[in-house]
Amino acid sequence: MAGIVVVFDFDKTIIDLDSDNWVVDELGATDLFNQLLPTMPWNTLMDRMMKELHSQGKSIEDVAEVLKRAPIHPRIVPAIKAAHAMGCDLRILSDANLFFIETIVEHLGIKDCFSEINTNPTRVDEEGRLRIFPYHDFHSSPHGCDICPPNMCKGLIIERIQASAYAEGKKKFIYLGDGSGDFCPSLKLGEGDYVMPRRTTLSGI
Repeated sequence: MAGIVVVFDFDKTIIDLDSDNWVVDELGATDLFNQLLPTMPWNTLMDRMMKELHSQGKSIEDVAEVLKRAPIHPRIVPAIKAAHAMGCDLRILSDANLFFIETIVEHLGIKDCFSEINTNPTRVDEEGRLRIFPYHDFHSSPHGCDICPPNMCKGLIIERIQASAYAEGKKKFIYLGDGSGDFCPSLKLGEGDYVMPRRTTLSGI
C-alpha cells in the first residue's frame, strides 16, 4: 500500500475529544476561556490561555501530564500501527498545535508512524510558557478561504501534500476527520480518493 496517503485530523479523530478544551478544563480555566471566547479567534485565545495558566503557576509539565491522560478509543493505536506497517504514508493535518499533538503521539508510541504533522506551530519561551502561533499568519498574509478559520486553511495544506505525494508516485488519498473543519480539505480530494468521517460526533460534516 505504498501508493496510499492517509491524512488524519487529530482532535475527535485520533483522540476522543478536543485537546484544547481538555487542557483548559482539566487545568481549571474553563470560565475564563468561555469569557474570552467571543473576543478573539480560537488560535489566539489558546495562546492567551497558556499565558493565563502560566501566570497561575501551571507549568509546561502540568500541561503535558494532562495531555497524556486524553482518552482515546482502544482500536485507534493498533489501526495506525497496522496502516503504517502496510506501507501507507500517514500524516496529521490538525488545527490543534504541535506541542499538544507531539506530546500525545509520543506518549502513545506512534509518533514515528507519521511522516508529517501539519498544525499550528508552538515554542516554549524563556519563561517556560507555551506559545501557540497560527499556521497561516492572518495578519500579514491571509489565506483567503471563506470556509476555514483565519489561522489555518486545511484545503491549501492538503493541496501542498497532494503535490508532493503525486511527485513521489503516490496515487490515492484517504482523509479521516470529524467535523466542519474537515470539509474544505475533503473538497480537494479526487476520483478514487476516500473521505472517512467519524460517525460518533456531534459536529458532523
